[in-house]
Amino acid sequence: MDTDITDPQIVLGTMDFGTRVDPDEAFAILDSFVGGGGVWLDTANCYSFWVDPSGTGGASERVIGAWLRARPGARDAVRIATKVRQNPLVPHSWPQSAEGLSAPAVRTGVEGSLERLGVDHVDLLWAHAEDRTVPLEETVGAFGELVAKGTALRVGAANHAAWRVERARSLAREQGVEPWTALQLRHSLVQPRPLTPLAESGHRLLTDEDLDFARSEGLTTWSYSSLMWGSYVRADKPLPQTYDHPGTTRVLSVLDDVADELTATRNQIVLAWLMRRGIDPIVGVSRVEQIEEALAARRVRLDDEHLARFAEAR
Repeated sequence: MDTDITDPQIVLGTMDFGTRVDPDEAFAILDSFVGGGGVWLDTANCYSFWVDPSGTGGASERVIGAWLRARPGARDAVRIATKVRQNPLVPHSWPQSAEGLSAPAVRTGVEGSLERLGVDHVDLLWAHAEDRTVPLEETVGAFGELVAKGTALRVGAANHAAWRVERARSLAREQGVEPWTALQLRHSLVQPRPLTPLAESGHRLLTDEDLDFARSEGLTTWSYSSLMWGSYVRADKPLPQTYDHPGTTRVLSVLDDVADELTATRNQIVLAWLMRRGIDPIVGVSRVEQIEEALAARRVRLDDEHLARFAEAR
């Protein structure tokens, strides 16, 4: 399968598989996603330790591995992205025992992921968060080594400052190893009040600077929390307090107008907006109909006038 898709894609987020989403439902979602032309699966070795009775991650990767074994040929139809950094090394002890990004930690983390997934490589390996206790040179070398061995086809950085990514890319060039070529950050149509902290302390928001950096360097950009946990469409899932400001009200009004004009759902317009900006949105779902709705967003066409209206509202 060609590994160079440049057009933005809907990425299936599998964080809740094996915990909040039982394996049977996860299998149905995966089948629907692939049947609808979806390609990328996003997981992590720490998913989802905070709700797993074991107190450690791995459930999501195990479900994907079981699905791959049950679907001969499925590995050729999907690309798998996983992450190292954050999995508790001691059950129920986070962040105290969270794995870091030392070379041994990266190697051990990936080995565990491959075993759970039942594959010999992943298509994209993310550094899930920064680890300032480890020299960046060491982390860059470890990721580059995995690409050289074919264990990971590409590598990227999630929740990293742009300057750290650029420094890592410079170090990779000095070491003669594969650099990080992808960014993953939190982003959606609505934005929190400037300079206000997020309740989710580990999350890092995508900024205009990040997007400018990615575009200038030719980096792939993925967004998580793309649909704000259902807040665009569910009254029982209100947006966090930090999103309560006049800009949100204006954006949601434009969102409703555009959704009516294009006969699409709010969620589909948000996903189309992200893809129109060159971003691959990760969509976490718990039911088949939700992934069907998300994939249908690929047929929604936003023009420059739509983008301008959203930009003015924000």
